[in-house]
Amino acid sequence: MDAHSVSAVQAWDHSDFLCWNYILNGMVDVLYNVYCKAKTAKELWESLDRKYKTEDAGAKKFVVAKFLDFKMIDSKTVMSQVQELQVILHDVHAEGMSLSETFQVAAMIEKLPPSWVDFKNYLKHKRKEMTLEDLVIRLRIEEDNKIALKRIDGPGMAKANVVEYGQSSKGNKNGGKKFHGKGSNLGPKGRIGKKKKFQGTCYNCGKQGHRANECKLPKNENARQVNMVREVENLVAMVTDLSIMVTEVN
Repeated sequence: MDAHSVSAVQAWDHSDFLCWNYILNGMVDVLYNVYCKAKTAKELWESLDRKYKTEDAGAKKFVVAKFLDFKMIDSKTVMSQVQELQVILHDVHAEGMSLSETFQVAAMIEKLPPSWVDFKNYLKHKRKEMTLEDLVIRLRIEEDNKIALKRIDGPGMAKANVVEYGQSSKGNKNGGKKFHGKGSNLGPKGRIGKKKKFQGTCYNCGKQGHRANECKLPKNENARQVNMVREVENLVAMVTDLSIMVTEVN
């Protein structure tokens, strides 16, 4: 080789050495120990290019998977989830993958939670295209309306709308008094009234005003048998009268 060729090779080696050093000096210690084994700047650069191109492709796949797996749920507010989805869309664009605004609007509508199915169908059947900003405004308005309806239909309002039966005498056939059912001993204000006094005759002593099981006198078996006979005779008389009435009608 002539002197000119030797000079060119030496200049190239010097430039390669400087480039190799510049790249290594920009690395952290951990990476320096890994890549300092490269012989030339070209070898070092190709090793770094292979590593970070692979990581870049992995980052793109991760962002795409995150976007596809994202689904809104009912336990969180829609607007907070819309903001999360917007961050993911921003990451998608940052990775160099462009998505049209029409696609972003359709994807956001499709990812609405299950309780929004009616509003989702309404948005999907709209012919006029919306911008992403218009969609976010519509979602915010709809969520505010849903929150307002929940407050109106809440348990506190339900209790306020319950009218106690018999509370008002207007339009009440019982004159405002509560009906407690047949045979009830409750008074008009719900208090327990006096028990109606027994009007029949005691089987044990023959006196009126109480039953045999309430009688304070000793048990009288003869009186009980006599009273039972009287009851049977009264029953037979009633059946006989009924048979005579049926015969006369026929």
